[in-house]
Amino acid sequence: MEKKQTEKLKERLTEIAYIASSVAVLNWDMETNMPPQGADARARSISHLSAVVHDKFVKINEDGLLTDLKRQVDEGVLSKNDTVIIRETWRSYERERKLPETFVKELSETVSRAQVVWASAREKSDFKLFLPWLEKIIKLKKQEAELIGFKNSPYDVSLDYHEPAMTAEKTSEVLNELKNFLIPFVAKIKNSKIKINPEILKGNFPIEKQIVFNKKVAQKIGFDFQSGRMDQSVHPFSTSFHPSDSRITTRYEKRDVLSSIGTTIHEVGHALYEQGLPAKHFGTPLAESVSYGIHESQSRLWENMIGKSFAFWQYFYPQLKKDFPTLFKNISLNEFYKTINCVRPSLIRVEADEVTYNLHIIMRFEIERDLIENKISAKDLPEIWNQKMKEYLGIKASNDKAGVLQDVHWSMGGVGYLPTYSLGNLYSAQFYNKMSKDIGNIDDQVRQGNFGEIINWLGKNIHSLGKTYTASNLVKKVTGEELNSKYFSDYLEKKYGEIYEI
Repeated sequence: MEKKQTEKLKERLTEIAYIASSVAVLNWDMETNMPPQGADARARSISHLSAVVHDKFVKINEDGLLTDLKRQVDEGVLSKNDTVIIRETWRSYERERKLPETFVKELSETVSRAQVVWASAREKSDFKLFLPWLEKIIKLKKQEAELIGFKNSPYDVSLDYHEPAMTAEKTSEVLNELKNFLIPFVAKIKNSKIKINPEILKGNFPIEKQIVFNKKVAQKIGFDFQSGRMDQSVHPFSTSFHPSDSRITTRYEKRDVLSSIGTTIHEVGHALYEQGLPAKHFGTPLAESVSYGIHESQSRLWENMIGKSFAFWQYFYPQLKKDFPTLFKNISLNEFYKTINCVRPSLIRVEADEVTYNLHIIMRFEIERDLIENKISAKDLPEIWNQKMKEYLGIKASNDKAGVLQDVHWSMGGVGYLPTYSLGNLYSAQFYNKMSKDIGNIDDQVRQGNFGEIINWLGKNIHSLGKTYTASNLVKKVTGEELNSKYFSDYLEKKYGEIYEI
């Protein structure tokens, strides 16, 4: 008997997913175990297999299979699951097939070379070295928008790649609301009589002991070590080859144990999403995350809303004091809690606190949107950058390294990526608010070290659904309303209003 058309498509998608997983393994190994001399050969291996993945995907409809299935979706004759698979596959196929091979190759080669130049320019703190390459990337991203097509803003195309169905207009709306709250709120904190010194938590923390403590935290909050690994890397990240094989890494600093703990909790948040995807649908959109923003909502919810809560440290602080008694024995839980939530405007995004972090993202979003919409020129970025830093955070970068060159996203071609960090924060607060209503008092669970109900709620309402819904539709389904920045603003106002007595 001939296989059903849907089964044929699933087989093709699964084959592609297995090759893509192999590429992911090579990337993970490159960051964690590969010897320095292996870089060139590894780059060629990854490039070759990535090309195979792309080629197989764009040829998935050579015999018209996907077109025929798309027609059946339009006629409403397929099951809900099959409809999701075909809808999302068609969406990706439509995008990819509009990009000529010559364009894909040019973009890939440009960003590969640009990243090397960016690293050198950053080291020398010289934006002019990187400028020609940034101009090439912006030009290519504008060309990409023309090839794929857009209704309103060319930036919609870049944003849609990372956050499907999100637009520049909607993103501007919610981030402007957030900005209008944050700038005066940060000023209130700055003028508060409460002064916090984060340096009191710095000390000497043996890396070996940090690794042990971080693994205990990861396991306690739900990371399945039978289906995952935790390693070290220069740049912390999370990756997954299958729901049964998820990898996270963290970075350790001998002087700062809290840095690795926060990073570990963040990456576990990502990994719990990947481990919670339905393995039976591997290879199809039903076993893929919704968007970058929804993925980030999971890591930020765990890292900040849970991992920096008073209840969390009511459970974990006694263990931290036991493992690192020298520094923490004379610091009370209340003082510790306030210190890990210290708010202080800083130049570097990745070191920013929970309150000021989004101002970093908002200014980057406004800059890249305006670049793609031809409202500003790349050559003016250092000046624009410092103007916005001064306006939003009250500080100014003294050099390009601490300013316009600090992020890798533009050199890697990731235009449209950065706003998903703030969208993730907004999603997380809205999800957390609904989860609190459904579960009851989450703090009671957390202070006892019980995370099962949280994991189950997130699994049921988000992880297990794969790409059944777009991000905007998922938020509406789970919370009953569209994305609303007030949940995040209310969360910050309550938490930091108490800490800083404002």
